[in-house]
Amino acid sequence: MAIELTEVAAKRIKEFVDESSLPADKTRLRVAVKGGGCSGFSYVLDLVEDEPTDNDEEQESHGVKILVDMKSMIYLDGTVIDYHDEGVMRQGFTFKNPNETSKCGCGSSFQV
Repeated sequence: MAIELTEVAAKRIKEFVDESSLPADKTRLRVAVKGGGCSGFSYVLDLVEDEPTDNDEEQESHGVKILVDMKSMIYLDGTVIDYHDEGVMRQGFTFKNPNETSKCGCGSSFQV
C-alpha cells in the first residue's frame, strides 16, 4: 500500500507550492508522524526541496511527489489525505488512516 492524496488535496498542495514560490519540479510533500498530541501521535505535513534519502520512500499521487520516512510509513501505510474547505471553522487536511485505533476529537492526533 501507500499514501494517497485525493484530487482536492493534491490541487491544494500544488496551490501552496505556487503561493510559496517553491520550484514545482523539486518540491515534495513530506508526510510523517511525531509523538505528541492528545492521542499519542500527530501528523506532520511539510513542503520540502529535499531529495529522498536511503531512509525515505518516495511516492507520487495526482502529480504530487511524496516523501515518507520508513519509521512513519509503519503508521501511515494506506492513509488517504484529503482537503476540506467548508468555511473558516472547517478548513484543512484530513487523514483517513486504516492503522488508527482511536483519534482525538479534533482529528489531528491518533493512536495505533
